[in-house]
Amino acid sequence: MKTAYLGQYTDEHANAIVEELVKAHIPWTYKQASFITRALFIGEWGTRLFVHDERLAEAKEIAERVIGLADD
Repeated sequence: MKTAYLGQYTDEHANAIVEELVKAHIPWTYKQASFITRALFIGEWGTRLFVHDERLAEAKEIAERVIGLADD
């Protein structure tokens, strides 16, 4: 399976997005920065999500919807 970068999110948002990806049967994986990495590199502030490259567009819609709901 080839993956594509979905985005970097707060841990809370990433968890909510993952719940929806699972419901949609979209394969996913993540990379979470350690405390040390977060302290040393300003660009490493959250959880990076990756999804099956053929489902990236659908996953982006899900992420945007979830983030929009979280911000309301």
